[in-house]
Amino acid sequence: MKICQYVNHGTHRPEPRLGILLDNGLVIDPNNVWACDYEREGYFNFWQRANHTCPPSLLEVLQTKDDPIDFLGECYGLYLFLEKVGDLTLRDGTPIAFKSDEINLKAPIDKIPNYRDFYAHEKHVAAGFKKRNEPIPEAWYEIPAYYKGPTHGFIGHNQEVLWPHYTNILDYELELGMVIAKDGINIREEDAKDHIFGFTILNDISARDIQKKEMAVRLGPAKGKDFCSVIGPVITTFDEFDFKEPNLKMTATVNGEKWSEGFSGDSHYSWAQMIAHVSQDEWVLSGDLFGSGTVGTGCGLEIDKWLKPGDEITLEVEGIGKLTNKIGPQRGTR
Repeated sequence: MKICQYVNHGTHRPEPRLGILLDNGLVIDPNNVWACDYEREGYFNFWQRANHTCPPSLLEVLQTKDDPIDFLGECYGLYLFLEKVGDLTLRDGTPIAFKSDEINLKAPIDKIPNYRDFYAHEKHVAAGFKKRNEPIPEAWYEIPAYYKGPTHGFIGHNQEVLWPHYTNILDYELELGMVIAKDGINIREEDAKDHIFGFTILNDISARDIQKKEMAVRLGPAKGKDFCSVIGPVITTFDEFDFKEPNLKMTATVNGEKWSEGFSGDSHYSWAQMIAHVSQDEWVLSGDLFGSGTVGTGCGLEIDKWLKPGDEITLEVEGIGKLTNKIGPQRGTR
């Protein structure tokens, strides 16, 4: 399944809602599906029951369902049943699914409890240290290092990337994102796959001039990254990859020109190793987002190409889709 968060732009008060995106572009609303079914069964409080069974929030589903992938599959199965019997709307006209031209996609999860971005691709790491005339530290080969970023600055597909007033060098980073399915602490590496919900595309936008200053004092990144990150357009659930860590082709194009190409499987560390490392005496929570770190050649810093205001950047990952954003205008400096 491809899980999304959508806004129906035909309503007076559009609010992001959990959706399941089909290959034909149709978006199923699981909350509406359950409301429709409860209504047809004759319940007066069908909306209350639907909100309890399937809230319109992916985070709430992840936090309350023992097996969220299986549950969302059940939601899809119920939609197929209602489609077969011809019940595609509630009695007040509310549809249980929307056509692609009726909705806009947002970031595919409504709230992220914690965001950890790793540094797991050796080719990218080597390129960065080479620019500083330094070898890769031995410690990099000993632990899957990561930084923790804020979670309120995430945007989604077709939304404009903020160019902060304090930076002159803006960069993209081509990454794979992974969403946690269920809580865990002291998770064994061999059990880690049970905690994976699915994968999404991550563009870890970076202010390189600010990041350079922060890293020079061996702290950060902070203001070099905290202003904006992009995920989407969907989360492809783990079962689509047969519950095995996938090796996916990843590309980045700017204004139609290919700048980057790599593979997620080139990572020095597996997702299982990352999960096990983080969960040592620390809770990993449902809805947490892990970033793989940039794949080799996956940013302007490596290839000496830089974004400009108005550029359109598209990250594409097989099995997930295309994440496209326009770079916003450079704000005036202080």
